[in-house]
Amino acid sequence: MPDSTLTEHLILGIDPGTNIMGYALLKTRLRNSEIVTLDVLKMNRLSDQCSKLKAIYDGVTQLIEQYHPDILSIEEPFYGKNPQSMLKLGRAQGVAIGACLHAGMEVFEYTPRRIKQSITGKGSASKEQVAAMLHHMYDFSSESPYLDATDALAAAVCHHLQCRLDFGKGKANSWAAFLSQNQDRIIR
Repeated sequence: MPDSTLTEHLILGIDPGTNIMGYALLKTRLRNSEIVTLDVLKMNRLSDQCSKLKAIYDGVTQLIEQYHPDILSIEEPFYGKNPQSMLKLGRAQGVAIGACLHAGMEVFEYTPRRIKQSITGKGSASKEQVAAMLHHMYDFSSESPYLDATDALAAAVCHHLQCRLDFGKGKANSWAAFLSQNQDRIIR
């Protein structure tokens, strides 16, 4: 996992979907993060699945070309009741991941439960609860009203928080030990 605690990263968070795909770009440095953009890509007017997949690929590619993110954080596939919906969602995820891999980005997948838990502390939180917590954290009331966009932001924030939690985990049992084991991470 990249050490986002010391270097600046631009994380592209994606909430995949074949009718509406949420996306967010989160700039991170040390313990700070800020929203660069937050919105959705709408494909509900496109009639066939292949056109929607092309729109996803083109949309993600355009975001990459415009903002130059280096990390993708995307929601992992989850099991639902409708196999056709799961197949369509899996295709959307695959196309988005493929566009990012083609651009040389690192890709990280998180379960919906883990994303919700990282934002709200509760893995079974509703989309509205996740959105409310993100509004509290970032105060972006003028941004996109779509829950798909806040779900994408949640994926990006989840990755940022995960990197922060993994920083130094299990490496030292005191500050002195941490400093001696992490000389390359000390900013002078």
